[in-house]
Amino acid sequence: MTVLRQRIGEVLRSRRVQQGRTLREISADAQVSLGYISEVERGQKEASSELLAALCDALAVPMSAVLREVSDRLEVDERAHVRPAGSVHEIGTVAISTGAVDSCEVVAAA
Repeated sequence: MTVLRQRIGEVLRSRRVQQGRTLREISADAQVSLGYISEVERGQKEASSELLAALCDALAVPMSAVLREVSDRLEVDERAHVRPAGSVHEIGTVAISTGAVDSCEVVAAA
């Protein structure tokens, strides 16, 4: 499962690296500690909307562009995890067969 904060961090880091800028430079421009930005980029901390705005300003990138790229990456992740109709998913001791949208058949696990 993809965690949103990981994708946000990846996009922010990617933008920073594309610009050839250091964490120190972004930290000074955004007035946010270097350590905290590093944790955000690594997906270890959630970026508040205020922090995200400050980082986008420091990177001179519209927040909408960052969020659009995050959304695109999440869509790729979601498509990678979607199973086709008719596949069988084992959950504990029960397997659920996903057929048509209007039906779901529960079968005993073998």
